[in-house]
Amino acid sequence: MNETDLWTLGVILGLACVTALTRCFFFISNQPWHLPSWAQRGLKYAPIAALAAVVVPEVVMVQGELISTWQDARIYAAMVGAAYFFWHKGQGQAVLGTIVSGMAVYLPLHLGLGW
Repeated sequence: MNETDLWTLGVILGLACVTALTRCFFFISNQPWHLPSWAQRGLKYAPIAALAAVVVPEVVMVQGELISTWQDARIYAAMVGAAYFFWHKGQGQAVLGTIVSGMAVYLPLHLGLGW
């Protein structure tokens, strides 16, 4: 084994140890541990923030640049999907309906008009 292989192996083992320690940290202590109320409130928004961080750049950017035309099917599909979700939130199957309505707008514009 050369030096690079040993370095790579050491980094992998170190990262594995850090990962295991941070994930098991809360199980090591015998005393109960509670998150502060501000942290619990903040964690309620983590999934939507992560989803927005993934979806929004995909909708408004092409090849790392902001879209420069209104003839982009993703914009209209996202608007229809968002409108459907906010119109039907609290009712059953709102997420499925959001996907279906967004795709019902996206596919004709993208495949039919070439947007």
